[in-house]
Amino acid sequence: MIPAVKAKLLEGKRGVIVGIANDQSIAWGCAKAFRALGAELAVTYLNDKAKPYVEPLARELEAEIVMPLDVAVPGQMEAIFQRIEEHWGEIDFVVHSIAFSPKDTLQGRVVDVPRDGFLTTMEVSCWSFIRMAHLAEPLMKRGGTLFTMTYYGSQMVVKNYNVMGVAKAALESAVRYIAAELGPKGIRVHAISPGPLATRAASGIPEFDELLHKAQETAPTRSLVSIDDVGMATAFLAHDAARLITGETLYIDGGYHIID
Repeated sequence: MIPAVKAKLLEGKRGVIVGIANDQSIAWGCAKAFRALGAELAVTYLNDKAKPYVEPLARELEAEIVMPLDVAVPGQMEAIFQRIEEHWGEIDFVVHSIAFSPKDTLQGRVVDVPRDGFLTTMEVSCWSFIRMAHLAEPLMKRGGTLFTMTYYGSQMVVKNYNVMGVAKAALESAVRYIAAELGPKGIRVHAISPGPLATRAASGIPEFDELLHKAQETAPTRSLVSIDDVGMATAFLAHDAARLITGETLYIDGGYHIID
């Protein structure tokens, strides 16, 4: 359930959450946090198959806009931002929490990745964020914040992360360039890097349970991150108090990334 808080720190702010698949999604953790702090939300779901899982969550969020978004379908992304412009006129934040790689592409060696699989991985996991930034820019009339989700495998070789590590490295680089380009307009850009989380997306990574165990045993806090931890940290960065923080890759992993 969405926690009730007295401090509506994001009251008056509006944004879109992309990537809720179920109540275990990182995007759901973010949505709960933003709503708990008073923000108004638009929510997307991947397709008709995902809709029954997302609609009840959208109702809990009191989301004013609920629309389908498959970034590989031409026009759907543009439709979301057009609807936001018609309904709200402007936007304050975007949370991009989607990534995808075909199974045979993800589970193979990077050096063996087929062209089609590589392009699909990059389109969904990286280019879609760039495109969302492009569409959100004219609607961020008072500035705003763009968020995307990354992982430590972008910087270091993580067993079985494979081509997704390549895509996340590109994504983090895009964050820095977009932050530099949009900063003069008061638009901040961040990559959020949680530690291993037991989400549906992670289920496609072989031996993921071993990775979870290693993270818990190794992290300085000796604990795994939760979607709520990720959500509250992300929501903080959308607050005006964080207006001079931009272009960052923020690790929310109990310090796991600092350990050799």
